[in-house]
Amino acid sequence: MTKLYRTQATAIGGRTGSAASADGRLRVRLDLPRSLGGQDGEGTNPEQLFAAGFAACFLSSIRRVAKDEGLDIAADGNVTTNVEIEEGNLRVVLLVDLPGLDAETAQRVVAAADARCVYSRAVRGNVPVDIRLI
Repeated sequence: MTKLYRTQATAIGGRTGSAASADGRLRVRLDLPRSLGGQDGEGTNPEQLFAAGFAACFLSSIRRVAKDEGLDIAADGNVTTNVEIEEGNLRVVLLVDLPGLDAETAQRVVAAADARCVYSRAVRGNVPVDIRLI
């Protein structure tokens, strides 16, 4: 299989520390949320990073599917990802807003995007994902 992209990041200190990509484009402070026993510092956490990545990837997949079908996605089309930790497991809810598309078309595009999004494929069967059109 041909590699299309490769990246690398290193974390120091775990959930209370920092993380950075090898190319220096990403540098974040990590803090544990109070609800998980932390001090709720100003840093981000792995769940927020995962949510942002999943939202961006899923919306890009939607845009690719729409383009393949000759459809336009409004500039303000968006995906919001909610990530929750329940009893030590992740749970994901994707809220998809595609203004200008009728419900049937939006549902078809979202289903096709779910089939091709690398985040969706990576978690399928391991993390419950609920996709909702809003």
